[in-house]
Amino acid sequence: MEATIIKIGNSKGLRLSKTILEKYNIKDKVELILEKGHIILKPITIPRKNWEKEFKKMNDNGDDKLLMNDVFEDENLEEWI
Repeated sequence: MEATIIKIGNSKGLRLSKTILEKYNIKDKVELILEKGHIILKPITIPRKNWEKEFKKMNDNGDDKLLMNDVFEDENLEEWI
């Protein structure tokens, strides 16, 4: 695919089509990766996006129980004092 570099004020930029923005889920920012003579644009995703909603759903379903004890029976807590 060929794209034209355009003038934006005193700078220059690259215009991406709506189709590309939607297909690659590009919102406001991209990560610019410079690698072996190539420029790679990578969408920036928000880490842990929607976790709060998913944790709430787990709690509602009773799926948020510990899988193992946080303190083992043979653990010596005195050594940490």
